[in-house]
Amino acid sequence: MDLAAIQQALRAEGLDGWLFYDFHNRDPIAYRVLGLDFGKFTSRRWFYFIPAEGEPRRLAHKVEPTKLDALPGSKQTYLAWGELHRRLGELLGPPGRIAMQYSPLGDIPYVSTVDAGTIELVRSFGHEVVSSADLVQRFEAVIDEAGYRSHLEAAEKIQRIKDEAFAAIAEAVRGGRELSEYDVQQLILRRFGEEGMACQGELPIVGVNDHPANPHFEPTPQNARVIRRGDTLLIDLWAKLDRPGTIFYDITWCGYVGTNPPARYVEIFEAVRDARKAAVVFVRQRFAAGEPVYGWEVDDVCRGVVRERGYGPFFIHRTGHSIGEKVHGNGSHIDNLETRETRRLIPGICFSVEPGIYLEGEMAVRSEINCFITLAGEVIVAGEEQERLILMEV
Repeated sequence: MDLAAIQQALRAEGLDGWLFYDFHNRDPIAYRVLGLDFGKFTSRRWFYFIPAEGEPRRLAHKVEPTKLDALPGSKQTYLAWGELHRRLGELLGPPGRIAMQYSPLGDIPYVSTVDAGTIELVRSFGHEVVSSADLVQRFEAVIDEAGYRSHLEAAEKIQRIKDEAFAAIAEAVRGGRELSEYDVQQLILRRFGEEGMACQGELPIVGVNDHPANPHFEPTPQNARVIRRGDTLLIDLWAKLDRPGTIFYDITWCGYVGTNPPARYVEIFEAVRDARKAAVVFVRQRFAAGEPVYGWEVDDVCRGVVRERGYGPFFIHRTGHSIGEKVHGNGSHIDNLETRETRRLIPGICFSVEPGIYLEGEMAVRSEINCFITLAGEVIVAGEEQERLILMEV
């Protein structure tokens, strides 16, 4: 935990403090930001308050009095619930603006872990409770130089594995050898292992025709189809270097098993491609102008292109997600559909841009890239960006 940096951020945000709270390991964010061991069971409530100025303050139960001993600051313990209420009020001090893992109206559920009753309790002492979402992003989602280098290394490997997967499909179809969606998924997983990469149990998506119209379709030995000439094809693959502190890389590419794809398939691919490009241009323009840009705005820009092409109802998920040591990180997502993402995009974060069009019972397209905002505010896309469908001569 970088106490000085947290207190500086609190002052910059006009906050009087950040209150961390947990019960029965409900808030993994608190453990990550504070550097505590999430693997140890928490059977009693604890509170850790970092004021904008001065020494942090700890409050733990007498059954688990050492729970916060790894952290700096003064310490109190409590036994009965009435004593908890009294000591928590003392811990927080005079009424002020206090950040907690809370999101008004549930707009950003990824950071909303504190129960309503505890929020009510803190408010009963006269405090204004505000969302810690921007603080969480700053202290959990900003990637350092080593992390960024690991992202680039993963990009190089995954782009190569993606090319190998498409090539293996073309070769199998040309040779009259049966190769299923599941077979290709397993090929990708084998190559991950050979390249020293891991996907943490979240398996690649390989789907033909209407299968990827379910955006999270997962091929299995039971549901997988053999890939054949004339199929439309989507491959979504993600992984990171298999060592601590590395950052995921996550892309989706589409192709056609043949050289003359259906006109509608080309049309929806071009709509998705152009939407993806419009989103990146928008972010780059805002950063170049020194203007703030928020996740919900980028989603609106991207979604607007798909809507203009007549496919708005078929873009059924957010535009993108935060990327970090987990494939879905805890920074700003690119979303104004599933959630209202009000966090600002800041230097040091990584996120996907992946619009899609899903025609149930027919076909689907998704085009996904990863954007990284450097500490200097440059918006970089790692790896090759898909400009046209992969056409496989078979």
